[in-house]
Amino acid sequence: MKKSIALFLTLFVVFAPGTKAQEKLPLKLIATTPLPDLVGDLEFFAPDLKGNRLFLCAENSKTVEVFDLRTGKRIHTITGFGEPHDIVYLPDSNKLIVTDGGDDFGWVELVSAENYQIVDKIKLPNAVDEAVFDPVNQYFYVESGSDEPGGKTHFINIIDAKNFKLLGNITLPGKTTSEIVVVDLRSRQIIARWPLPEAHGLNGLAFDEANHRLFSATRTPSTFWVIDSDTGKIVTTLPCTAYNDHMMFDAKHKRIYITGTETATVIEQRDADHYEHLAEVPTGYRSKTSIHSDP
Repeated sequence: MKKSIALFLTLFVVFAPGTKAQEKLPLKLIATTPLPDLVGDLEFFAPDLKGNRLFLCAENSKTVEVFDLRTGKRIHTITGFGEPHDIVYLPDSNKLIVTDGGDDFGWVELVSAENYQIVDKIKLPNAVDEAVFDPVNQYFYVESGSDEPGGKTHFINIIDAKNFKLLGNITLPGKTTSEIVVVDLRSRQIIARWPLPEAHGLNGLAFDEANHRLFSATRTPSTFWVIDSDTGKIVTTLPCTAYNDHMMFDAKHKRIYITGTETATVIEQRDADHYEHLAEVPTGYRSKTSIHSDP
């Protein structure tokens, strides 16, 4: 793959930085892979840069799809899932961990990226969904529901990716509290709660560690939020794509990408406190998830 920024969105829309001829749009469409046989939502990606592969969770089709990064061609379909949502590729072991859950089940599965077979699985609470991988400690933090009736709490389940073991979980408030919750990962305890009473449908999160800035986005209203990660205070807000689901911070180029249905919002960071809405770049219907790569 060429050493350029790439942004992969659902429906396998691939973007790279614009050229002088495209000064009005900061992203340029360079390839599209049609997937007419897949139904419903497509979820998150995981890249294998060395092996030139891209893995995609196809939630409603109950599969993980494998693509050639150079050509965009689909090269394999991995079956055996219920509703795959999120995924991480582990280059040291050449394996995948896939989050898999619905209203009445929850799993994480370990998959060989050599023969594409599910080799192990861990039972989790129902409603397993998104996850975040920490490459430093090799932990995969997986969101799920809890066993408490009424949805008053939910869990972040901690998976040791190196040994594929469940280490425990962190109990968080329910999912409709319009707030950001800060957790100490050593103690696994909540240490701060930052209410955002005007924010509903908080989705993507990204972190600018150097400038102590946390980024998030909401669907109601359709807003990009910049928050001081030391105090929880709102620094500024900007409009963004309406039905957003995911965002990424490109620290090298000082840009934030927020992906949602029909458009991807591109925001430029001038400094820690000042941001500019650059563009709404056309994508596709329900193209809500994405991955940024800067090899």
